[in-house]
Amino acid sequence: MSCLAVLSIGGNQGDSLALLRGVAEAAAADGILRAVSSVYATPPWGGVEQDDFLNAILVVEHPSTPADVLEWGFERERAADRTRQVRWGPRTLDVDVITAEVDGTQLTSDDESLTLPHPRARERAFVLVPWLEIDPDAVLAGAGVRDLIDTLDPADVAAIRRLDQPLAPAGWSS
Repeated sequence: MSCLAVLSIGGNQGDSLALLRGVAEAAAADGILRAVSSVYATPPWGGVEQDDFLNAILVVEHPSTPADVLEWGFERERAADRTRQVRWGPRTLDVDVITAEVDGTQLTSDDESLTLPHPRARERAFVLVPWLEIDPDAVLAGAGVRDLIDTLDPADVAAIRRLDQPLAPAGWSS
């Protein structure tokens, strides 16, 4: 079994860039990193007043299940002292599984602990824009990511700012 997953990573507390780099470095060290986007500065989503986030997309290929990929992400969150106090509130690190396929089959799940594809990914420019950067042919729930971006408020898309900060670990190549 092999699980190919798209992960959205982000945070806005502490040294967010270092925390995002830590996730990419962990994925590379574990031998599961397949692609990594640039880092993007993004306005907060969900109506909670807070600082902007840094966000990125990773594609990983994990030797197990989507639930194991999610647990791998939770391990990174715990290492970053992530707390879950306010929905859509500030956080040191957030790792979300956006999509997953096992042995070439795209999975869907309504499980409340891991809903696939991620239920709000199609509404979030901070997920779609970096994903499109690393996979121009990406598809989310049967729709092209490029087409989904076209359905978003243009101001939301314009607010996503690509930073000149490398995220891929030194010496890593896809």
